[in-house]
Order: sequence, then structure tokens, then C-alpha cells
Amino acid sequence: MTISDPIADMLTRIRNATMVRHDSVLIPSSKLKLAIAKILKEEGFIANYEIVRGESHKTIKIYIRYQDKNQPFLTGLERVSKPGLRIYVEKKEIPRVYGGMGIAILSTPKGVMTGKQAWRQIVCLE
Repeated sequence: MTISDPIADMLTRIRNATMVRHDSVLIPSSKLKLAIAKILKEEGFIANYEIVRGESHKTIKIYIRYQDKNQPFLTGLERVSKPGLRIYVEKKEIPRVYGGMGIAILSTPKGVMTGKQAWRQIVCLE
């Protein structure tokens, strides 16, 4: 089965897993999804991730992090730029999520990074 928006599918799987308090979730692997999982791990929103090799394809197993068993660290997941409506931003337009408490993950010419990293490196398309 082909998925028209694999990143939105990844975010939906994580969102659904946190709603039912699962410890982990399996997601089909890609380089972009691995980069997103790496950023989520570095920023402390997930506990860990690993690549699981299946018979036909690789998957990413994301271990969800909870503050206590009731409150996940990862809330408010939202896909902004969609395949049907791409959003491009200049350096001064990089969004601040939850007043700086959250992160915006951007795809830049230098790779996938957080909004703060992109601001420091001035790599956004201007």
C-alpha cells in the first residue's frame, strides 16, 4: 500500500500510540523519518529509537517517553507543510512553537534540523 504523505503517517502513528499509552510504535523506515526520529531523541521528546530489519523492509521502532504513565512528553504534533501546499519560510519567519518550549523541525538545504539550529546556521531559503 502506498502512502501519499509518509511524514503525516509517521506523526499520526506516534500521536495514536501516545493516546492509547503504548510504550513503542513501529513506522516504515526512510532517511527523512530517521532524521526526524534523531531530532526527537536529541530534544528529549522520545526515549529512544532503533532500526528493526524485517524480511522485506526496515522499520523504525520509536520508544515513547512519558513524564508519568499518564502524560506523554510529545504533545501537539502537527504537520504544517503538506504535499498539496508547501510552506517555505525565511529566517525571520521560523516559527516559535509553544513560546520556545516546543520545536519546529525544518528540512533545509543543509539537512533536517530544528528551527533553532536553522536560525543559528542561517540556512533557510531567503
